[in-house]
Amino acid sequence: MNDSNVDRSERAERRATKPARDPLGGSADVPVGRGAQDALLHRLEWTVLRRLDGLLQGDYRTLWRGAGLDLADLREYQHPDDVRHIDWNVTARLQVPHVRQFTEDRELSAWFLLDLSGSVDFGSSDQTKLGLSEGFVAALARLLTRHGNRVGAILYHPAAADARQRLAVVPPGLGRTQVLQLLARMRKPPPRAARSKAGIAAPTQLADLLGQAEGIVRRRSLLFVVSDFISDPGWAAPLGRLARRHEVLAVRLVDPLEMALPDIGLLTVEDAETGEQLLVDTQDAAFRKRYETLAAQHEEALRDQLQNAGVDVLELATDEDLLAALLRYVALRRQRGRAVSGHRMPAALRTPAA
Repeated sequence: MNDSNVDRSERAERRATKPARDPLGGSADVPVGRGAQDALLHRLEWTVLRRLDGLLQGDYRTLWRGAGLDLADLREYQHPDDVRHIDWNVTARLQVPHVRQFTEDRELSAWFLLDLSGSVDFGSSDQTKLGLSEGFVAALARLLTRHGNRVGAILYHPAAADARQRLAVVPPGLGRTQVLQLLARMRKPPPRAARSKAGIAAPTQLADLLGQAEGIVRRRSLLFVVSDFISDPGWAAPLGRLARRHEVLAVRLVDPLEMALPDIGLLTVEDAETGEQLLVDTQDAAFRKRYETLAAQHEEALRDQLQNAGVDVLELATDEDLLAALLRYVALRRQRGRAVSGHRMPAALRTPAA
């Protein structure tokens, strides 16, 4: 997404001297400097976690599938079920594909695959997509660690000066300290590489992040891919492979300005990743229409890629309340879970009661 042509040092100074917008959409003064992670997490524990604690998971059962070994039930196959769970004997007897359902383990491991590219550090208001990402990571990581689950992260910095610093791994850990460590690593990116004479920086390659995750995350886990998915092509295939092995939720960060331009006259815009600048006339209705058409085409193509990868999608907008978005996702997830659970083990296969 193109960013407005405002000096980066001035933007950084303004962010450091004024309170950041509350990721929940409120107006609480959350400092950006020292102790920001602790302050943000403290507020989230009072405003978000208490609302989600009993919805995302209970004492023994979670909203996500997790992993297990004990057979609990059989039901008809539904896309995108893992084909490795198909019970071929039952399928052959009933002539309808059936999959096995297992009793989930109480504990699970969760990983946050975090896109920290230049396009994520953008927002048309006080709230940026990066700030929204921090709020989501803080809320979900703390919610999971409170129940004894381990959380880790793989951070992707495509603009890092050293190629070895473009991917950073935070091993899974427990407790509040682990969550604070994740937030601190998100707020302290490595030094940026100098742009070439042409003003071109390293492009975002989400395929690098997802491909590395395939080798790092060996055990079946819960994966949160947090990104705006503004990237060079090639990321859909590794995302699909991760979804076949793990429980994957694609958390897409969006900003209203990415879908439509306001009528504000001449505007100099700058690509946050390549540094390329362009002067546009937003008063031109035909130009705004072309922009919206291209944005709609990109939106449709992106949704198709995510659907074909077989992952759940949660969209978080910079102008929307984080808690409301999470509650909406929980409601949809539970509704789908009730629909799936309606396909119980066929009566012909049930063992008669003694």
